Amino acid sequence: GLPCKNGCLPLWQTMRPRPSQTQLRGAAAPRPLWWTIGHRRHNIVHLAAPPNGPVACFAEFWFESRTKTRNVLMVASAPTAQEEPQLLGGGTGRAGVNPWFIASIVTIATFMEVLDTSIANVALPHIAGSLAASRSDAAWVLTSYLVSNAIVLPLNAFFSQWIGRKNYYMGCVALFTLSSLACGLAPNLGMLVFFRVLQGAGGGGLQPSEQAILVDTFPGKKRGMAMAFYGVVVVLAPIIGPTLGGYITDHYTWRWIFFINVPVGILSLVLSHQFLQDPPDMARKSLKQGLRIDYIGLGLLSVGLGFLQIMLDRGQQDDWFASHFILMCAVLAFGGIVGAFVWEWFSSDPIVDFHLLAERNFGMTTLGMLIFGGVLFGSTVLLPLFVQTLLGYTAMEAGLVISPGGVVVLLLMPLVGFLLGRVQARWLILLGVMLNVYALWQMGHFDLHVNYYTVAWDRGIQAAGLAFLFVPINTVAYAFIPKNKTNNASGIINLARNVGGSVGISLSTAFVSRISQKKQAHLVGHVSNFNPTYHAALRHMTKALAGHGGLYSATIRAQAFIYKQVQSQARVLAYVDVFRTLSLMFLIMVPVVFLMKHTDPRQQAGGGH
Repeated sequence: GLPCKNGCLPLWQTMRPRPSQTQLRGAAAPRPLWWTIGHRRHNIVHLAAPPNGPVACFAEFWFESRTKTRNVLMVASAPTAQEEPQLLGGGTGRAGVNPWFIASIVTIATFMEVLDTSIANVALPHIAGSLAASRSDAAWVLTSYLVSNAIVLPLNAFFSQWIGRKNYYMGCVALFTLSSLACGLAPNLGMLVFFRVLQGAGGGGLQPSEQAILVDTFPGKKRGMAMAFYGVVVVLAPIIGPTLGGYITDHYTWRWIFFINVPVGILSLVLSHQFLQDPPDMARKSLKQGLRIDYIGLGLLSVGLGFLQIMLDRGQQDDWFASHFILMCAVLAFGGIVGAFVWEWFSSDPIVDFHLLAERNFGMTTLGMLIFGGVLFGSTVLLPLFVQTLLGYTAMEAGLVISPGGVVVLLLMPLVGFLLGRVQARWLILLGVMLNVYALWQMGHFDLHVNYYTVAWDRGIQAAGLAFLFVPINTVAYAFIPKNKTNNASGIINLARNVGGSVGISLSTAFVSRISQKKQAHLVGHVSNFNPTYHAALRHMTKALAGHGGLYSATIRAQAFIYKQVQSQARVLAYVDVFRTLSLMFLIMVPVVFLMKHTDPRQQAGGGH
């Protein structure tokens, strides 16, 4: 009960209830012993207490008397301002909240947003029929969402600094939820497209905000697992989107693909308001405090990204550069993006800090994410089209081809996060690259007789490669980025993935169409009476069909059947060429991997913080 030699209080005086909030706001009050005990790991008990306090004295006695045992009571001094957020469960959650609970909260709305990028694709024919619009006009339901989404993505840092990251995130969730409700109630196509623009704007801020929150919430050694959790959402949502969209559309109505966002959005808003908070070291600036809005940079960026998305989404339908509209979009996109990059590079207060790309790891991972997005979204669109148009699968069956890949991602993401603490991230990225190269090359051997298990197996291998790519890339990207730049970095790298996805979808479908025409022209040259193989096949089929309508009718039907076979074979060859091209494109990432800096597996993504 007496003061010790270090002059600290007696132990019994610290055994009191938790200090009130009023006490915590003032001078730091000593915590009781039961309150200071932290977590156990390998039989080591960590204590957080003021230096030279009673707990420290008690620990010294314990250590001296138990030096030969494995139970060692370790003592940590009072946490510093930088350590306190991590001790209490993350810099973006309230004190004492488990960081994994924070990760779950911010993942809810992000999952629905990523899901919306693919779920509406299968409902497009139903939307067109319900609203008395053509398929061409209904395609603006997809284009409008992608355009506004792309414009908002890189603006995460600006809005977070202006109104605070929590307020910005909640504002995006609210806008996304309300616009989803409005989309489901839209009476005509014009209103639906308008509300999709608002929905895309709200969704554009969710992914970079979540990624920045996870980076600030988890310490470096745990960030790999956090990115694995985030990766499950971003990779899994586009995979199950077509299946879920097909089921909802077939069994209910297309309006429910928007209505399902409403209760999820409300839940996300309530939890975010209750448990999220801005990190203590995050500086906010209002317009009165000198925050400048870079109108020129914002305008150039909006024009460039907006017209790029329109060009990519409408290019194939409007015959690309044969259309004056697409040509105009290409010129405006190029001018806007180049102008925005140059302007922001030399701006003293840029709305998007492109100087981050000069950091080697971040620049290489942004390039890798661009390729990753292109191959992920491109192959995710091509594979269902292949099995539906050539193998006769229904929309649900096509979804079941993609779904096993989602299961593989779900199982492997935690393993990848675990390995990040023991293996250099770039070797995991290299493994993911080679798995994707192999899987896509195997898809290049598909034909009209391929069975379900072969297609699903190759997709599963590709999904395994995507799991080994996404988590390490996102982890390494922040390894040498200063903590106050995470909002900017998350906006840029998510923009790279989305733009890569748009480019991958657009070019993949365009190449399938163009190559199939070229292959068909080549195959038709062999369909001639001078070709004995064709002549024998025609004669045999005519003879088989002659008993069902006469010789003339049988000849016409036999020729039509052979022509249909030529078209199918031409499209198969086109898909094969595109799959192999995607495989070879992934090899570009091999030198990118070796250009990345070495990172310590024990502190993966922890550098710079």
